[in-house]
Amino acid sequence: MDNRKLVPFVVIGVIVLVALLALSSSIFYTVQANERAVLFKQFSGGLDKENVLEPGFHIKAPWNEAIRFDVAENKAEETMDVLDKNGLSITVDISVRFYPKFEKIGDIYERFRLGYINTLVIPEVRSTVRQVMGRFTAEEIYSTKRAEVETAIKTETAAVLGNETNNVNMTTLLIRSINLPEKIKAAIENKLQQEQEALAYQFRLDKEKSEAERKRIAAEGESAANKIINNSLTPALLKMRGIEATLKLAESQNTKVVVIGQGDDGLPLILGNN
Repeated sequence: MDNRKLVPFVVIGVIVLVALLALSSSIFYTVQANERAVLFKQFSGGLDKENVLEPGFHIKAPWNEAIRFDVAENKAEETMDVLDKNGLSITVDISVRFYPKFEKIGDIYERFRLGYINTLVIPEVRSTVRQVMGRFTAEEIYSTKRAEVETAIKTETAAVLGNETNNVNMTTLLIRSINLPEKIKAAIENKLQQEQEALAYQFRLDKEKSEAERKRIAAEGESAANKIINNSLTPALLKMRGIEATLKLAESQNTKVVVIGQGDDGLPLILGNN
């Protein structure tokens, strides 16, 4: 067999191999565990938002672009100045955790590109925090309605980020701190202290009134009982009780009884050695 006939095939094979090696990075790609990907098809429809690629090894045409999207949970921390209901400036520290909806990364990329955190999440969080806190006074935010404020911020932020336009799931939002101007903070704390003292004083008054009412009721009950007893103490009843008492004394082993005549009420007189 003439080996010269094989030369063209060998050359072609080498050229194909070299071309594959040169284009391997454009043809073969891997989607990591914390990623999802979509393809941008240069010549057949542009961004393919419907087919989200799962983690693993993939092959594509060299002219198409694989857009990898980090879908791991992210955290953003923000310190911002907001105005309360009365226009007072308050400094708030917010921490929010979130991740993009896996099946919607194509839509997110189309609207916000890969920097969706800075172009979507942070602005929406800041906007919602300002809107919610603008409905309350500094005193309510700092003390009496802090839980209500936090709940409203969480609920409204989750709704905004998770709607059909933004497609981001918020897992948690924390208000790390709320800082007021020192004079306002001192005034609020002083007011709260006075309110607590007033409540304590009122509690003592209520307790004393309750005790006085209890004693009055007890006295009335005792008076009524005495009236009933006095009305029931007839001479016959007193004589019967006297006889019963005499019998108990007479039966006592430690008492020597001597009966001498009768008393004024007709009962025997009992003397003992004690």
